[in-house]
Amino acid sequence: MNPAFSVIFLTTLIGAGQGLYLALFAAQLSGRAEGPFLALGGVVALALAAGGLVASFFHLGRPERAWRSASMWRTSWLSREVIALPLFMGTVFLWTLAHGLGTGGTLALGVAAALACLTLFVCTAMVYASVRFLQEWASVYTLVNYALLGLASGSTLATVLAAYGAPALAPGCGGAALCLTLLAAVSRGLSLRRNARLKPRSTLQTAIGIRHPQIAQRAMGFMGGSFNTREFFHGKGPGALRQVKWAFVLGAFVLPLLLLALGLSSPSAGLLALAFVVQYLGLLAERWFFLAQANHPQNLYYQAVS
Repeated sequence: MNPAFSVIFLTTLIGAGQGLYLALFAAQLSGRAEGPFLALGGVVALALAAGGLVASFFHLGRPERAWRSASMWRTSWLSREVIALPLFMGTVFLWTLAHGLGTGGTLALGVAAALACLTLFVCTAMVYASVRFLQEWASVYTLVNYALLGLASGSTLATVLAAYGAPALAPGCGGAALCLTLLAAVSRGLSLRRNARLKPRSTLQTAIGIRHPQIAQRAMGFMGGSFNTREFFHGKGPGALRQVKWAFVLGAFVLPLLLLALGLSSPSAGLLALAFVVQYLGLLAERWFFLAQANHPQNLYYQAVS
């Protein structure tokens, strides 16, 4: 597939916002976090979610009709995501406001926001996992990876905020970030191994309905570019994909783990902040690779040229 950067920023930003909120709510449940710190963290989580929402509009051909995307909620995971995102943002806003004003009801609001957050993780991942003919996406790893990567980046950001605003919370948030990043690395590694072993279900013979054992493709079927050649293939060679894969392995997992460990042992808020920046950049590469690796069956006809 041809990755759209609007989708890349949408999924990585809201994922980090979701992970940050859950880390903050866990801090609230521990009884060690104060209201002003939680309110500040809630504002950051809302800003990330809002940034993802703004990015999503660049993926729409007619942004003024965006509201219609929620109309198919009975059958479409995309419509459910469109509903779940503002629901998550709304409940987090109320939770943040309650902490900022020092009013009651923060626990009930926190539970509601956590449920909306988990629902959003499921809806976002199922937009891709439910596409059965794209074997690279149609896996439980898609759901697990979306959740773990969001939780890992959000916990890393929570560690940064704690290092500056609530140092007593930094070791706990940092430990969670280390564990979640390691779990995400293992899960993503397993998905990479699974996808490397996939065998295409379609062939040139099934693509054009001819059973002859030897078929040589001489053209893509178009004299020039078309929607098919632009939207369903990224245009990069295998070497470029390998480079992006190793870039996200280092950026999303290896380097953040090292920087987190160093930042917590020092302790150094600067190293922790660098860990989040590096991890987020790595997640941008990971999401590009995730989208690009999906091999649409139509590429047998429109992209592969002998």
